[in-house]
Amino acid sequence: MSFSSKVKNEVCRYTQLTKEEALAELSAIMRVSGTLTFGGNRHISFKITTENPAIARLVFKLLKDHFSIHTKIMVKKSNSFKKNNVYMILITEEMNVTKLLREADVLKGEEGILVLNYAISEKIVHDDKTKRAYIRGAFLGGGSISNPEKTYHLEFVTHNDNYAENICKIINSYGLASKVIQRKSSYIVYIKEGEQISDLLNIIGAHSSLLELENVRIMKEMRNNVNRLVNCETANLSKTVNAAVRQVESIKLIQSEIGLQRLPKNLRDVAELRMKYPDESLKELGEMLNPPVGKSGVNHRLRRIEKIADELRKEGR
Repeated sequence: MSFSSKVKNEVCRYTQLTKEEALAELSAIMRVSGTLTFGGNRHISFKITTENPAIARLVFKLLKDHFSIHTKIMVKKSNSFKKNNVYMILITEEMNVTKLLREADVLKGEEGILVLNYAISEKIVHDDKTKRAYIRGAFLGGGSISNPEKTYHLEFVTHNDNYAENICKIINSYGLASKVIQRKSSYIVYIKEGEQISDLLNIIGAHSSLLELENVRIMKEMRNNVNRLVNCETANLSKTVNAAVRQVESIKLIQSEIGLQRLPKNLRDVAELRMKYPDESLKELGEMLNPPVGKSGVNHRLRRIEKIADELRKEGR
């Protein structure tokens, strides 16, 4: 089961809703995954389609418990390659579908004519609980979330730019930074930051999924920190080895050109130790000297030795 399906299944278990919350949640589901059909004699019907049985059961329960609509769940095979089951809930004229669509603000009347409504009115979303319910419904109807092991990406798919902007506005009222882009004929409201996705999961009540996401985030952060430390250690080791090789070459040049005995005693002592212990650190070389010298002191002496070698190289050109 995908992580997205886990989140939706968890959200679907959240059924202790007031009628206002149920209306907000249903309104969002109907807008993003519903189809309006006009038949003869001006009869209309409305169909909600989903591949997730938990969502179909939730819609069935909300319609029955809060709107006294006793519908049926129909099942058919998808036309897609995977041949998944598709669950359909049909609300007909006999079930007072027009009243439900107007109550859910999916349809509105203009001069006696019913038209689709792409606004989200305060009648549906008027407080924190109904806002959360609406976001939850929009996610169930047209949302998805990527496996956090791979990437952080949560999106809501809609088919109207104004409606997408309205959903974006509701989500961002919680301090999030969702954005809208167009993808072919759809409009996508998306969030790509892990922390903000966690916040949205908290908003819609997916607390178990939120904990799973946070565990993944912590593990990924730990892996990233370990990788950074390893890379840093590797870079430092490489730098140390290169410096030691360069120092040994400079000392050999001095030895062959003028002899180490021509160096001051403090430089000669360090040079001889570096030749004898090419792999030791500056701190370890300093501890071998008598009297011991600190890391910076050893570094200073080796720099002077390299400077002398550079001068000899220039004279040899």
